[in-house]
Amino acid sequence: MASPPAPAALLLLLLVSSFLISLLVVPSQSRSQPAGDAFTSILISQNGLDFVKDLLVTKAIASAVPLRLPDIEKSQKIPFVGNVEMVLSDITIYEIGVSSSHLRPGDSGVALVASGTTCNLSMNWFYSYKNTWLVPVEVSDKGGASVQVEGMEVGLTVGLENQEGTLKLSLMNSGCHVQDISIKLDGGAAWLYQGMVDAFGAQIASAVENAITKKLKEGISKLDSLLQSLPKEVHVDHNASLNVTFVNDPQLSSSSIGFEINGLFMGRQNEILPNLYYHRNQHLSVLCRDPAKMLGITLDEAVFNSASSLYYDAKFMHWTVDKVPDQSLLNTAEWRFLIPQLYKKYPNDDMDLNISLSSPPEIRISENNIDATVYADLIIDVLEAGEVIPVACISLVMRGSGSVKILQNNLAGSVKLNDFAMSLKWSNIGNLRIYLIQPVIWTVIETVFLPYVNAHLAKGFPLPIIHGFTLQDADIVCSASTITVCSDVSYAEAGNLKNLSMRFL
Repeated sequence: MASPPAPAALLLLLLVSSFLISLLVVPSQSRSQPAGDAFTSILISQNGLDFVKDLLVTKAIASAVPLRLPDIEKSQKIPFVGNVEMVLSDITIYEIGVSSSHLRPGDSGVALVASGTTCNLSMNWFYSYKNTWLVPVEVSDKGGASVQVEGMEVGLTVGLENQEGTLKLSLMNSGCHVQDISIKLDGGAAWLYQGMVDAFGAQIASAVENAITKKLKEGISKLDSLLQSLPKEVHVDHNASLNVTFVNDPQLSSSSIGFEINGLFMGRQNEILPNLYYHRNQHLSVLCRDPAKMLGITLDEAVFNSASSLYYDAKFMHWTVDKVPDQSLLNTAEWRFLIPQLYKKYPNDDMDLNISLSSPPEIRISENNIDATVYADLIIDVLEAGEVIPVACISLVMRGSGSVKILQNNLAGSVKLNDFAMSLKWSNIGNLRIYLIQPVIWTVIETVFLPYVNAHLAKGFPLPIIHGFTLQDADIVCSASTITVCSDVSYAEAGNLKNLSMRFL
């Protein structure tokens, strides 16, 4: 498939590197965690690397050309002719093609090789000499020329390392070699000068090689600067961010690149999370049932527990229930047989129920299952003469199970109630027979509390990914304390790749 060489190789590396960074679905280093802890692992398989490479080879020609080369001048003294001056100007690579390319990670870095590369050039030529042997007259001519370069090979190796939480790129080596070059002159007495112009073949080839090698070095330097300037946290909503700081160096094998990112949810104003201990699997790894998947992402349960702690600490886990499907439940008359003393003291008064969590929800992930335990206080309020009167508080322990799914580029979920326990915490209306009111509370939880929670969970939280890329045919695997997302990736045309920028969907 036709595509670019050196600039092509450069752009290919740019996109691959951006893809590797921005596909990281990872929270990062929490302020309360020691440096070096990783709670999310990413594995980009060879299929994933090849997908991005092939995409760029197909799409990046417009971004790679035109490439302007320096003018070439040559002077030569020829017997019986005199001193000949020839200038090649406006030398421009306007078309590039790549027959095959390979991207291979290894112990020393990531190597990219483009083979069988061709490129077409255009240029102007000018030829002059003064014949002093017969008649002292100056002879000159000019025209255009087309040049075809074949069998060109472009290669580079880039080192990847973690530098203070940011991915550091370094160009370890690069090169470009032209095997064959063909020049065809147009205009003027082209047939007369073709042989002399052919003598410029080596210089044109050298100019192509030097220009491409220079372009590679400049591109890697710019990309490294871009990586250093990327933010270390990803916006989730008005209250939370994910810290996407790298932990440890990337792990390179012969067919994949792996990353570790330490990241728990954090407040948007960089609030320090409570000094809690988050369990972490010491051998966090990406295990996909289908090794052909392009991308594997493993998140430790600590990621979800950090979100739980953040939103609890920010006072967002408090609800006032004043509307229910059966509104009669929120009047003391409906409770007259369940809590007679309530109806006797406050006859036919409206009520509301205040639900607040007494501690952050606990998330536990096991094989093929996600469990959640929620501790909450439910306060029964009576509304009398514009006054809110708390009359009793019931402690709740709710146990549920959850599921997760991929919604576009979000990790979304839902939860259902398995069982719950109740106990009286305090009462201003005497003792309550908990077993009598338990069905009412169950109904409130099922019809009000769970729909509210699931409405928020259904939105999910965004996975950082380059705009235009979408997770596709994702599988989700639950194992001991981790969730792994294994997915392919699709791409929808989203403007010029030259202006590709990071966005979070």
